[in-house]
Amino acid sequence: MHSAATLLRDVFGFDAFRPGQEEIVHTVSQGCNALAIMPTGGGKSLCFQLPALLRDGVTVVISPLIALMRDQVRALRAVGVEAGALTSGNTEEETRQVWEAMEAQKLKLLYIAPERLASGNFASVLRRVGVNLIAVDEAHCVSQWGHDFRPDYLRIGELRRALNVPLAAFTATADAETREEIIEKLFDGQHPQTFLQGFDRPNINLAFTAKDSPRKQILNFAAVRNGQSGIVYCGTRAKTETLAQALREAGHKACHYHGGMEAEDRRIVETRFSSEDGLIVVATVAFGMGVDKPDIRWVAHADLPKSIEAYYQEIGRAGRDGAPAETLTLYGADDIRLRRGQIDEGLASAERRMADHARLNALLGLAEALECRRRTLLKYFGEDAEVCGNCDLCATPPETFDGTEAVRKALSAILRTDERFGSGHLIDILTGNETEKVLARGHESLPTFGAGQDLDKRRWQGVFRQMMGHDLVRPDPERHGALRMTRAAHPILRGEQPITLRRDTLRATARQPAVKALVSEENAPLLSALKAKRRALAEAARVPAYIVFNDRTLIEMAETRPSSLDQMAQITGVGAKKLEQYGQAFLSIINGEASEMHPTRRKLAGRESGMLYDKLLQVQADLSRGECGTEKPLSCSASLLAKVAAARPDDLNTLVKILGEKKSKRFGVAFLDVLQLAD
Repeated sequence: MHSAATLLRDVFGFDAFRPGQEEIVHTVSQGCNALAIMPTGGGKSLCFQLPALLRDGVTVVISPLIALMRDQVRALRAVGVEAGALTSGNTEEETRQVWEAMEAQKLKLLYIAPERLASGNFASVLRRVGVNLIAVDEAHCVSQWGHDFRPDYLRIGELRRALNVPLAAFTATADAETREEIIEKLFDGQHPQTFLQGFDRPNINLAFTAKDSPRKQILNFAAVRNGQSGIVYCGTRAKTETLAQALREAGHKACHYHGGMEAEDRRIVETRFSSEDGLIVVATVAFGMGVDKPDIRWVAHADLPKSIEAYYQEIGRAGRDGAPAETLTLYGADDIRLRRGQIDEGLASAERRMADHARLNALLGLAEALECRRRTLLKYFGEDAEVCGNCDLCATPPETFDGTEAVRKALSAILRTDERFGSGHLIDILTGNETEKVLARGHESLPTFGAGQDLDKRRWQGVFRQMMGHDLVRPDPERHGALRMTRAAHPILRGEQPITLRRDTLRATARQPAVKALVSEENAPLLSALKAKRRALAEAARVPAYIVFNDRTLIEMAETRPSSLDQMAQITGVGAKKLEQYGQAFLSIINGEASEMHPTRRKLAGRESGMLYDKLLQVQADLSRGECGTEKPLSCSASLLAKVAAARPDDLNTLVKILGEKKSKRFGVAFLDVLQLAD
């Protein structure tokens, strides 16, 4: 039986373990459940590949990307280890060879994607071929809180129970919530031996800057690093193509990559990137896990990532060989609106969306940090660190000022408006802007009205952005982007704690024209919520989203905010059938849980007869026990009232034909008065 140290040297060619590896290898080799959080480039793969050689039987490795599995299988076979992968990208011959190796009990590591576990009999197949260890790579994919959730990862816990074998889970990115969910989903809440090897990648230089002609900023960054391999992450597929073209025109080797490309085209890019020196890939996050190239010298973000976890994972692709690497992240107001909208348009629970807004706040806090970015980043993951000297803020400390007074004014405005409004309306209050909305709500009489005229609108936007970065306020998903204070805000509001803000980012503004928004900043969160409801209804009915309502209709809803079905019926694109089918659902989004309307009345929504119906209903309620209030209760059915409202009789005889003698005697004269006043 070979020792771990011997195999490390003879098979993998390493003279010594990296920090933390040996203890993890020993634990996994002994058959203990393990969870290891290790930085990208820290040698995670060895921590399950080496135990696979030390143990009898087959180790099944569950991995999220075909490219990653192919690379690891190729590398293992190159050092003489029997390994194979069953993927949708296999040729028939490749699949046959893997099965033959398993049946002959020669295979040591079998790589599969989590989706393969959906096959009902696959667990029994794995039991038959002697699987005695499960290794889960990129384990954060099991977590709803993680940034790369893959629902089929939820089947892994069932597989562990079915095979009754130990499980070792690995990831580079998992905060406390994500770790707890990994433990719950993969280990049934039974805490495995956990190894937290730290998140620091000291060889990577960290830098953020506000967008100011972002294409030019990326081109300048790449020009200084000409001939080095790099990745540029973009928020949209279209931008990957146009930016890659711009880089080629500037003399770089560059190609684009996104999920909308054909599988073969994606594979060509992956192959080129792994084999060519100096190639730049401009990609969406689809080009992510599985990038195993050790000498990527830089990573740039042309748009703000969606969370610190995603940011850390993406920059972690640089400098995996331990040599110096550099990063640059651009951010602007449009990025933040886009990310907020993506959260609000999601179908997750309000609790999940609030947590996602907090995660975005943490990323803004990193972008707007006052001191060493590495300390801020590692603090988020629960680690303390010294000033690094390898980030832009260590190189050039930002100009700061005492922002306590400005923040207290902003918090006061939030509190005095009952935490029901977004930053746009709050800035109008602070700057004394008498908008229609301010006057309609009487907010011009608030003590904070005009209290912030020392700052213009743009600087106030910077203050609110930094308040979010300090996690003093978060958008409330239940109130369509209204800002709600966190506990951290209360000591500042009470004057018990000061706060320092950056002056430079208050001045920072992009020179390029802003993307034209569909609605005002104030109405954007509501539009996102309406889109989320539209998507849910469309998916349930299996129709395209525009079949429910088109964008123009939702925009009008967000701007006018109807409070009743009658008002909803006036919205362009809301006909009688759609009002009946969807009206109440969208009203509940706009106004909270709206009161239900009688089905008969709902059919009259938006019509004059609907208003008459309401008045007749009120008269009936007043006379239900007669004029003196002592008679036996009497009422008309909803359908009778609707008939009266639609027919609009102008004399008592006609009314009697509809209601009958008894009801006409009680209500007839009063009903006719209502009908005549309506003429």
